[in-house]
Amino acid sequence: MALDAIDRKILEALQVKGRLSNADLSEKVNLSPSACHRRVQRLEQDGYIRDYVALLDARKLGVATTVFVEITLQGQADEVLDAFEKAVTRIPDVLECHLMAGTADYILKVVAENTEDFARIHRQHLSRLPGVAQMQSSFALRTVFRTTALPL
Repeated sequence: MALDAIDRKILEALQVKGRLSNADLSEKVNLSPSACHRRVQRLEQDGYIRDYVALLDARKLGVATTVFVEITLQGQADEVLDAFEKAVTRIPDVLECHLMAGTADYILKVVAENTEDFARIHRQHLSRLPGVAQMQSSFALRTVFRTTALPL
């Protein structure tokens, strides 16, 4: 299904405020509430809208330290990649894991309370990941910009 301008407006509005009521959303995109509701349902069914979530404040929850960890594996065999990927998904402190092209095989986004907490995460989890040959960690000093909104 191709997205038209109204679908894009709906997606833009919901990316900014996922709890927007259907009445407010329909007004924002200039549609009747029933037509707007049908479009949102279609966007959900077609997979454009995967889920609705609450974005939490990491600082208030005590995990203000963000660390990016570059991981190089011992090999590129499917079994090595699969074992690594299966194991890394079980670490609750890892928010993202990306298979990379370039010098590192994977890059992880990890949250921790502070450097001591990251040392614990490294010791208890990251150092035990299967197939790891090398790891390099970079601590974010400050988040300059962050968004979850995709460009439409």
